[in-house]
Amino acid sequence: MAVIADGLTGIAQMLFVLLLAPGVTGVVRKIKAQLLRRQGPPILQPYRNLARLLRKDVVLAANASWLFRAAPYLVFALTLVATALVPTVVTGRPFAIAADLIAIIALIASARFFLALAGLDIGTSFGGIGSSREVMIASLAEPAMLMITFSIALVAGSTNLSAITMFMASHVEVEVSFALALVGFIIVAIAENTRIPVDNPATHLELTMVHEAMILEYSGRHLALIEWAASLKLLLYISLLTTIFAPWGIATFDGGIAAASVALAAYLGKAVVGSALLAFFEVSIAKMRVFRVPEFLGAALMLGLLATLLRMVVRSL
Repeated sequence: MAVIADGLTGIAQMLFVLLLAPGVTGVVRKIKAQLLRRQGPPILQPYRNLARLLRKDVVLAANASWLFRAAPYLVFALTLVATALVPTVVTGRPFAIAADLIAIIALIASARFFLALAGLDIGTSFGGIGSSREVMIASLAEPAMLMITFSIALVAGSTNLSAITMFMASHVEVEVSFALALVGFIIVAIAENTRIPVDNPATHLELTMVHEAMILEYSGRHLALIEWAASLKLLLYISLLTTIFAPWGIATFDGGIAAASVALAAYLGKAVVGSALLAFFEVSIAKMRVFRVPEFLGAALMLGLLATLLRMVVRSL
């Protein structure tokens, strides 16, 4: 029975994040517009955009290879699996061993790899620029994320997200290494989602595009899957932020329906707060030059390294 319940819980969580991700993007856009004193699009507009794109035919370049056709499906599947692995509502599942933070980083890196290759496949200048910038960002963001993961693992004693969540929920004291990891994680999350100040997802200027430059040749359902994957990735980092650094309110696997309902409400509230903070941050800061992005991500790498070293020093005392 436990195996069946765990399987149903996993399927329910996958459907939950799949349906919630466009809504998070809509909330961020709506709050940004309100802060800029504009009406902005409705919160449900991302759902309408996806439905419209899914109904359209795909237009492919004559020299598009099989990789260009398969990349949207691979990126979407990898991002969906990574997002569904995060124990957002219920923790302590029997098969929670798969929800490893390093495995999630590997899944996101694989999705980025296929998307960068797809940007290079057609041979356009914009695709090449976007792919090269994406790889440049990844070369600094991934080591920083790994160092932050190691610092968190030294605190919680594991890289498993369920173990980290249960440890953080029962230990309310705040450590300096934990605070450094939090700041570094926020920097990496902004860069990974190509948000301001690293990139502006609402622009199509060729001199500033990163993510948008790689997907200019996509249309129809392929573009819908890539846009959906981008929303899932944003939700993934918000979920990781709330699960690792603010796990309060999360329910256990055997806690019952009432506890799961409270945990679901708590998670939705934290997701809205995270979206609002992201929107406020983006309207409060200007986009930086591309050549300053390595300095921005270098700060995250140093914070992760300092957090890891500090924790190792504390443990040796």
